[in-house]
Amino acid sequence: MTDHTLNAKNVLIAGGGKNLGGLIARQAAQAGANVAIHYNSDATRPEAEGTLADVEAAGVQGVLLSGDLTKPVNVEKLFAEAASAIGTIDVAVNTVGKVLRKPMVETTEDEYDSMFDINAKSAYFFIKEAGQHLAEGGKIITILTSLLAAFTDGYSTYAGGKSPVEHFTRAGAKEFAGRGISVTAVAPGPMDTPFFYGQETPERVEFHKSQAMGSQLTQIEDIAPIVKFLATEGWWITGQTIFANGGYTTR
Repeated sequence: MTDHTLNAKNVLIAGGGKNLGGLIARQAAQAGANVAIHYNSDATRPEAEGTLADVEAAGVQGVLLSGDLTKPVNVEKLFAEAASAIGTIDVAVNTVGKVLRKPMVETTEDEYDSMFDINAKSAYFFIKEAGQHLAEGGKIITILTSLLAAFTDGYSTYAGGKSPVEHFTRAGAKEFAGRGISVTAVAPGPMDTPFFYGQETPERVEFHKSQAMGSQLTQIEDIAPIVKFLATEGWWITGQTIFANGGYTTR
């Protein structure tokens, strides 16, 4: 029988140093997994080091890896270094993303290119490399956004940049099915992290809160267990985007 737990498995988390990625890393370690933690730059290294300390305190192996994942060569390097450090990867989770709230008429070409590089291109090559390098029966999970089901202004390059990843997920699920690899995405509502607040006014924050159960934003503690479920007992779910947002939006 296939082991659908994380015990003694190897997990790679892109953007795993802080916020949601950091919590996923800690929960994976507490479940017995070795964890490779990717962070983007020196600015986020201190938080990544704190996450690594917590992972190692759980009695498992951990490693820090860095790199700009908008460059495919760095995604290849990430998977190679992760496997070298902790062994063949069983679960690959991509939390990388960038938010921009800006009217279309004010958006520059550089901003467009950056948003699609970070939110779409890096996700594509992450799924590609995971499909090539994961162990049989592996799991690939990408964090998207519930704005994919919203009809709103301001987020054309953020939601637009995330939207192709739904099809990357479906395509990967079909292409990697022969090796028993599931490919899924989770679309949280607006999350109570610094990632969100820099783009919104206090009034809009209150509006977003009002759209979900309990008049609150999505918490990282609401999402990390769903990622863990998809990486374990939820293995039979594949090719899907799960909207986890307390009723913020649906489709």
